[in-house]
Amino acid sequence: MSIFDAKVESVGEGMQTLQPYEGNVLLVVNTASKCGFASQMKPLQQLYDRYKEQGFYVLGFPSGQFMNQEPLDSEEIPDYFKEKYGVTFPIFKKTEVRGENISPLFQQLTNETKGVGSNKIKWNFTKFLIGRDGTILYRYSPSTNPEKIEIDIKEALK
Repeated sequence: MSIFDAKVESVGEGMQTLQPYEGNVLLVVNTASKCGFASQMKPLQQLYDRYKEQGFYVLGFPSGQFMNQEPLDSEEIPDYFKEKYGVTFPIFKKTEVRGENISPLFQQLTNETKGVGSNKIKWNFTKFLIGRDGTILYRYSPSTNPEKIEIDIKEALK
């Protein structure tokens, strides 16, 4: 199955696939508004602003699975990130990124990449760079600063 066929749930639009993003470079990030890494939202937005005209999208998938660091309702999260960090890239509904109810998208992302010790997502702000053809190019740890990913984004956009 192509990554673009994965079903995700959008705030306001319900279930959909990632087909609208096919042919673009994607950075998929599991987010949480109360996580210590939430300050990464600002540089993620800067990357989105810098490269969106070239076909680059950051896609945020909030998760409350790690110490409930996403206590907000799905509908509140996009507004919170917009007000606090100026985020305009797509933020989807709260998503299970591990465990028995893992979303199909994160099931595929974790099955096809290596994590430290296991393939499971261990914390918020794990990031996945996906090429225009749907290939998962890189997996980045939560502590990887978004600015360090820029060189890989530029390469993927070529």
